[in-house]
Amino acid sequence: MITVRPGLEIPSHEGFDLWPISQVEPYSFLALDGAMTPDDVGTAVMALAACNDIDPGADRPPRPDDPLGGFLHGLLTREPLFAAGGLEVIDSITGTRLVPGCCSGLEDRGDWWGVLDGDGSAAWLGHDPSPTIERHGPTVRLTVDSDADTAQWIDVSVTELRHLLTGVEKDLADFLYLATRWATGQLSDHAEPVGHALARALTLPPRN
Repeated sequence: MITVRPGLEIPSHEGFDLWPISQVEPYSFLALDGAMTPDDVGTAVMALAACNDIDPGADRPPRPDDPLGGFLHGLLTREPLFAAGGLEVIDSITGTRLVPGCCSGLEDRGDWWGVLDGDGSAAWLGHDPSPTIERHGPTVRLTVDSDADTAQWIDVSVTELRHLLTGVEKDLADFLYLATRWATGQLSDHAEPVGHALARALTLPPRN
């Protein structure tokens, strides 16, 4: 059985105390869906804010002095936003697992659809490892690390992958629903802009 799930890379979070988070291992991938606990949702929001926490230039307003406003500033003002991670693919029959490479982001997942609907050319999915996706007629080959001497791959039909990618979009929409409501409780003064920023980061329509 092949599964595809959206994963967000979790940064180092030692000493983080702006809101409750779970003890997800740093530099691992946290799957986003509608079944997450509140602390896991908080971890995901922390990760999205952290990977956009870049000092503003002349094109953005200055960073607020308060710790919460300062930490959220990049998420609320940066354009475009980055969602470090990507799509994780697991073949439970063979045990093969494809994970996003460094510098890839969930906002780039449209490249997967581009492979299905375009000329089938391979899409870049990050480096170290360097996974790739390439269509060969009715089959898509997902190579775990194209730079490895002994490559591993997962083959899936175009039809099945379309179905799996549609499931990814539902998982992300369900996460955004949870996160928007989480923000109302945890970040009441920033809830609306945070909800809209999360939608932009994940390239989804805002949830009310």
